[in-house]
Amino acid sequence: MNWGARCGDMAIQETVLDVDAVWDLSRQPEYDNKRLVLIDGELIVMSPVKQMHGLLAVRLSACLLLYADEHGLGEVTTEVGHYPPGDRRTLLAPDVAFTTQARINQTAQDEFVPLMPDLAVEIASPGDSLAQLRRKAAIYLDNGARLVWIVLPDQQGVDVCRSAVGARLDIEFVGSDGALSGEEVLPGFALELSELFPNPRSS
Repeated sequence: MNWGARCGDMAIQETVLDVDAVWDLSRQPEYDNKRLVLIDGELIVMSPVKQMHGLLAVRLSACLLLYADEHGLGEVTTEVGHYPPGDRRTLLAPDVAFTTQARINQTAQDEFVPLMPDLAVEIASPGDSLAQLRRKAAIYLDNGARLVWIVLPDQQGVDVCRSAVGARLDIEFVGSDGALSGEEVLPGFALELSELFPNPRSS
């Protein structure tokens, strides 16, 4: 297979694909343990994540799952493919996602999900640029998501992204001494970032 470029843990294919093609690729042995993402028909193959990335994903998903289950709010998933309704050339796989029960019931559970989650979480890896992550956040929010968290391990913080009138993104940085709020997506949910990051930076 010919690759157009390589950037950190990403390999980008030149051929324009759609969701159906990615579904077929995902069932091939050479793509085991890899995430396949599409942006405007461009395939991005994500390598396995590093330890810190995995730890943060587990901690976040566990906190969200416990809260969502306790209050009957919806489902929490990890690394599941989501694509916008009406756009089969874009497919994202958030590290962690929450979708309300009313919306998840509209989807089949043995295929990629044809809607964006209410909350999408992207955890920055060493090869990711902030511009790439914010581009994903904009795609989520432009297509039905209500809240996006970009987790930034190197900064021990999170960019909280929301839709904004007349602007691409409304971004609020929450540092290690702050807390994440579920806002209207997960009413009452709060997570102190000091509990999320396992190794706080020394001052």
